[in-house]
Amino acid sequence: MLKGISPLFSPELLATLYRMGHGDEIVLADAHFPGQSLGVPVVRADGLPVAPLLDAILPLFELDSYVEAPVLMMAVVPGDSADPTVETDYREVIDRHQPATPPIQRLNRFVFYDRCRTAFAVVMTGDTRKYANVILKKGVTPVS
Repeated sequence: MLKGISPLFSPELLATLYRMGHGDEIVLADAHFPGQSLGVPVVRADGLPVAPLLDAILPLFELDSYVEAPVLMMAVVPGDSADPTVETDYREVIDRHQPATPPIQRLNRFVFYDRCRTAFAVVMTGDTRKYANVILKKGVTPVS
């Protein structure tokens, strides 16, 4: 264990976040997401919901302030429905850590999948809520 680091991090996930550079994207994917078939590295976080993992990541991870939308989610497919608490939960976490972050942008399902194919990594969680996938774009860590 490390002091000040969430116990939700596996060594692999912590190393992945550390290796990412400015502009790299990471996908926090729900349990339904086809992460293995995208051709990018996959980190397992089985059993964890996305929101607590997001809450663990954001104190260590600056979101990109040079883009219009550093946080992206999949738009609901017409005729389908999504749990509205998913985005609300994510926004609450984002506002706690980085309140100046612009609104979460929604992308068409296939545009979202294409974007994920260029991600630095996909983190497969155990979140079973539909449309719980989120892409984070890493920013520049401020000098302290």
